[in-house]
Amino acid sequence: MLWVLDGEALWNRKAGAADRACAGCHGDARASMKGVAARYPAFDNSRGRPVNLEQRINICRTERQKAAPLAFESRDLLALAAYVARQSRGLPIKIAIDERTRPFLDSGREAFHRRQGQLNLACAQCHDGNWGKRLAGSVIPQAHPTGYPLYRLEWESLGSLQRRLRNCLIGIRAESYSYGAPEFVDLELYLMWRANGMKIETPAVRP
Repeated sequence: MLWVLDGEALWNRKAGAADRACAGCHGDARASMKGVAARYPAFDNSRGRPVNLEQRINICRTERQKAAPLAFESRDLLALAAYVARQSRGLPIKIAIDERTRPFLDSGREAFHRRQGQLNLACAQCHDGNWGKRLAGSVIPQAHPTGYPLYRLEWESLGSLQRRLRNCLIGIRAESYSYGAPEFVDLELYLMWRANGMKIETPAVRP
């Protein structure tokens, strides 16, 4: 919740050459941001592909506030994302798929089921085939991303879903992608779609 409080302060702080705060356009986040995180990643017409919540925040910063984008995994970006997502806590995930988003969903699905890395493992082998069992003492989850950004005891910090995905790729000794890479956003889209109907619980806590 410390990050959420920081995010609230950033929401109300003017930034950039436009000297504008998020609240200047969106008003009270408790109303304007309710349900938003439950719909992301969402299709962005100007980019012709889905963007995740962190990318949407940076789009607003660069295009509306005329400010520099926040670095992925920076405290400020995580704080803003956690604050925005907090407003959807308790609401069901509702990812809409249409002809625009279908190819990206299929790409994410393919990545989830593709074996990769030196260990030749796919996400699905752990999270579909062996969920509920234990790996190094930890229970294998079903990979439902209902709580991101979340606090992991292992990290002793807040982190994004993409940070967790990078951890998994490193764990199977596969080459990872950079933060914000299309491959990660497609996988996020698929994971959120798999969790449709489950409730947002940001900011969650995990081992």
